Amino acid sequence: MKISSVEFVKSVAHIEQIPKDNLAEVAFAGRSNVGKSSLINCLLNRKKLAKTSSTPGKTRQLNYFRINDRFYFVDLPGYGFAKVSRSERVQWQALIEDFITSSRNLKAVVLITDSRIGPTQLDVQLIEWLHSVAVPLILIATKSDKLSRAALARQIAHYARTLGTYKIENIIPFSSVNGTGKKSLSSLIFSKIGQQHAS
Repeated sequence: MKISSVEFVKSVAHIEQIPKDNLAEVAFAGRSNVGKSSLINCLLNRKKLAKTSSTPGKTRQLNYFRINDRFYFVDLPGYGFAKVSRSERVQWQALIEDFITSSRNLKAVVLITDSRIGPTQLDVQLIEWLHSVAVPLILIATKSDKLSRAALARQIAHYARTLGTYKIENIIPFSSVNGTGKKSLSSLIFSKIGQQHAS
């Protein structure tokens, strides 16, 4: 993905605050400590654009990044292990659901999972919901550098068996450490938003 400009635009706490310029959107979802921010930074060739933290739950709003003045990456609040109140978790979930169901510009959701663990129950629930509302899904098995080639192949086969019902077209092994999967994911994102990929 050739990145000519990247700009953090805003954090959105209410759906009424989302940008109104009708640019295409690609959203990034995943558990609170799965490496979502590291993946976004890797894709954009930036080190600290999306904030990483050892504390789960750092992202608590919809964070909009405008790429090349042509489309947005939208970093969604993480789910799972964040040490927050139940009411706050419910609020995050409602914000995510409102965004996904109401956005007319959302082209795909990139779901980041840990390749060592495989899809968790929460991941599967999100996949099932995205499938039910017909939102295109790109599934990432990140931290692939932590596994041997044989172990990674076994895990990807496990993904395929576990999620076979949902007919997921793309399961991409990824590593923000060594760049595995970066080119494949970039090309797929460009295809989803209808723009020509430039390497």
